[in-house]
Amino acid sequence: MSDSTPATTPDLAGDGRSTRWDDHRAQRRAELVRAARRAVHRTGPDISMEEIATTAGTSKSIVYRYFVDKTGLQAAVGQAVVEQMHSALDEASRAAVTPREGLRSMIAIYLEMVAASPHVYWFVTRPVSEDASAPVGHFLESVATVVARPFARVISDREPLVDVWAAGAVGFVRGMGEWWLTHRDDDDAPSLDDLVERTTAWLWTGPVSALARSRTDAGLPESPQLVPSPPSPTTLPSSTPFAPHPPEEPS
Repeated sequence: MSDSTPATTPDLAGDGRSTRWDDHRAQRRAELVRAARRAVHRTGPDISMEEIATTAGTSKSIVYRYFVDKTGLQAAVGQAVVEQMHSALDEASRAAVTPREGLRSMIAIYLEMVAASPHVYWFVTRPVSEDASAPVGHFLESVATVVARPFARVISDREPLVDVWAAGAVGFVRGMGEWWLTHRDDDDAPSLDDLVERTTAWLWTGPVSALARSRTDAGLPESPQLVPSPPSPTTLPSSTPFAPHPPEEPS
């Protein structure tokens, strides 16, 4: 496909060419996001736009045409990660039978995704400059929104607390995950499975357990089906959000 933009933009609504051009741009943008994820996965979060363009088989000016600057591209990759994360949770949404299992599932999936491609994780979570074109920092806010939805069923009469808990939980799990990424090769570092168990236990003994107890005290079922129990590491979705699609090992 050509990336050239028509010199003029006439009213094309009558013959459908405007819609086709919009579809082309959306498709090309998605292709560039996938190429960027592959390039970051292989090379690292400090990759240049030139390297990303080379991976995509195009020029740097074309990449800038679609994303304005590197921060715009980071934001687009982050949005793709969030959408795939949501799909990963939905994919296993039938398995959880207790709120605690649901909590463990979310933690396991998030940390497995981080471990799948640390380079992409660091790329989409690094700070944004004041003059950046897009707020990459909102990536974690978007993750918190995805996490909060299943737990809204537990405290639907106090929904604002769901957002507070989700933001705090995501921040806690993020901190644990980033610590593990930098220490996982240490002799005394926990395995990923052990980290998931410990993080679940520490979060569960706090607000989630209290909310579950309050639900029981109110005469409501203690174990609504919330989110999935974690698949084993070998049965997690084959394509994880931080890793490119299809998964590739860093070269």
